[in-house]
Amino acid sequence: MKKEHIAEFRFYGELNDFLPLRQRQQTLIYRFSGHPGIKDPIEVLGAPHPEVEMIVVNGQLVGFDYQLQANDRVAVYPAFKNRDFALLVKLRENISPNPRFILDVNLGKLAKFMRLLGFDSLYRNDYRDKDVINIAVNEQRIVLTRDRRLLYFKNINHGYWVREVKAENQIDEILGRFDLYGSIHPFTRCLACNGILESVTKEEVLYRLEPKTRLYYEIFSRCIECQRIYWRGSHMENMLQRFANLLAPKASAC
Repeated sequence: MKKEHIAEFRFYGELNDFLPLRQRQQTLIYRFSGHPGIKDPIEVLGAPHPEVEMIVVNGQLVGFDYQLQANDRVAVYPAFKNRDFALLVKLRENISPNPRFILDVNLGKLAKFMRLLGFDSLYRNDYRDKDVINIAVNEQRIVLTRDRRLLYFKNINHGYWVREVKAENQIDEILGRFDLYGSIHPFTRCLACNGILESVTKEEVLYRLEPKTRLYYEIFSRCIECQRIYWRGSHMENMLQRFANLLAPKASAC
């Protein structure tokens, strides 16, 4: 019979969102035998690995390949804001300066907002979990989900459980979590299919316009994928108002 060991774990910051209320903000005892990889007990205790940014064991930084030892004291941290990680142990490759996303079936409205702000955001309301995982892995996309179980799949490298329920709050949450404020490029992606928008002359699309659109609007763009046409109508004005604080410096240029 293998000897049983114990180790102490403490989760910090928003990683406590994944723990039962009675276990949050306190030291947890983990019982084990052998020397399991540290990622396993972290997930057994509740925190999915894509949400973990730093692991400290007995005061030393370690990676996911660390094997747990008897009486280890483990501190597990989420992503930090405004901190230099250059000297820290990397748990995964850094996120690209131009991150690409895939959203699960619960985040359709958020996907629309992400595309409005110019972020490459795949979404379909018939995606299955395995579809999301395969696309995320093959295209190196960040998984955004409201289903925390999705983040426990071992193949997912970058992912985030969206805490907010309302899309209007979710977009603010994502912009802050991934520090995307400086990467906003509004009205450059199709809200329907995520394709790139290109400017077109009114004459090119005139035959597809409704009479009032022909009369009142002069500036148009078209999705290179689905050919959907966009213009600065009331729907765009409403969106401009919603994101006025983000788009003010850039709206005049689009």
